[in-house]
Amino acid sequence: MIDMLFIGIDLGTSATKLLLMDENGNILNQVSKEYPLEFPNPGWSEQHPSLWVDAVMTGIPELLEGQDKSQVKGIGAGGQMHGLVILDEDDNVIRPAILWNDGRTFEEVDYLNNEIGMDKLSEYTANIAFAGFTAPKVLWIKKNEPENFSKISKIMLPKDYINYVLTGVRCTDVSDASGMLLFDVKSKTWSKEMLDICGIEEAQMAAIYESYEKVGTILPDIAEKLGLSSDVVVAAGAGDNAAAAVGTGTVGDGACNISLGTSGTIFISSKEFGVDNNNALHSFAHADGNYHLMGCMLSAASCNKWLMDEIYKTSDYAGEQVDITEDKLGNNHVFFLPYLMGERSPINDTNARGTFIGMTMDTSREDMTQAVLEGVAFAFRDSLEVAKKLGIKIEKSKICGGGAKSKLWSTILSNILDIKLEILESEQGPGMGGAMLAMVACGIYESVDEVCAKLVKVVDAIEPTEEIASRYEKRYQQFREIYPALKAVFPKLN
Repeated sequence: MIDMLFIGIDLGTSATKLLLMDENGNILNQVSKEYPLEFPNPGWSEQHPSLWVDAVMTGIPELLEGQDKSQVKGIGAGGQMHGLVILDEDDNVIRPAILWNDGRTFEEVDYLNNEIGMDKLSEYTANIAFAGFTAPKVLWIKKNEPENFSKISKIMLPKDYINYVLTGVRCTDVSDASGMLLFDVKSKTWSKEMLDICGIEEAQMAAIYESYEKVGTILPDIAEKLGLSSDVVVAAGAGDNAAAAVGTGTVGDGACNISLGTSGTIFISSKEFGVDNNNALHSFAHADGNYHLMGCMLSAASCNKWLMDEIYKTSDYAGEQVDITEDKLGNNHVFFLPYLMGERSPINDTNARGTFIGMTMDTSREDMTQAVLEGVAFAFRDSLEVAKKLGIKIEKSKICGGGAKSKLWSTILSNILDIKLEILESEQGPGMGGAMLAMVACGIYESVDEVCAKLVKVVDAIEPTEEIASRYEKRYQQFREIYPALKAVFPKLN
């Protein structure tokens, strides 16, 4: 019997990655299509949606070379979040998409957080304004490009535009919509108050689906171009972090995934809706039908890359860690604040900067390397502490991302967080999660929980040791005093 096939789309910032998976979780092929970013002004970041469409339309036929295309049953996407895509009444893209990492909206963020008020924003959406979110971008267009604003007929997110091209259905999913600051996360509906604040109508917004729901099938002309049946189901999909969480089996109540990538995320799934008092963590709907809390660090593995590439001028990352032996863990006298690009969670401070502190005449190269690894881990602990205050108990977490390939770094992280870290057999990010959501949309599995239980496999684990975790507990209490002491200094440096 021939297995059914599913396509997962990872719509990223620098590339779209496509994978082909069978119903048993075997990955049969992968294709990556890169494209450029545009930076029209300092701090701006844009991309034309046609690049994403081209990547998907040329990538899928490549992905399916040598495969039985008739067995493709579903497509699901995980996509870069927060990006603003606007279409006119004739479905023309009005202007390039403003992306998640665009920083032009600082005035709009200030207006939303301080004039509308964080308490009101949290009441309306369960979140506060960040420069990357979608609502501030809408306000920026309204103020700075009124002609474009007047043409808006449809407002979309990046992966939803791909789904629209494939199916003709205007759709979004609850996890991606949660990052717009236009969505009432608790009730999973558009926030009338936020739409009014931004001067837009609900008719301009997409229909809302759970991530695992079928939104439609491929349009006949698109199916013909791709060599697929027009019966292929398209799932609503999810924002990239929620899709990646599905791919790591981070679903249900109290599950956790830590991504030690260029940036860092700690993702905690929950069956109950929850918001912390300071909105230090994002409170979003999850792709499994429930909710999740997420802490986002702007610089994680990139801190170590910066130290190796720019300061040490070396490519031997592993070699720099060889002399950091177990007896040194928790005994380092040097600290590092990992805020090289400012910070999002949990301090939300664009002025914060990377800082070494505690150096003496006997500080060594290894001490500084260790301080960077520890500083990132301590910052993850900061977000974990917020979750603990909400009564969420985390005893173990999946770990993924490039930094997790370092056993030393994973060991440091396990001991600083004082939890077990589980290592997965296959880590394919949002694309794998997208394909798994498509399986549920096609009815191959009854739920996201079921497909995760079947396809996600843990192959190894790292556990904390009582002695090292105890040493790190003392160091963490010292670390958490450093940023508050420097907070007022950072704006003066900038």
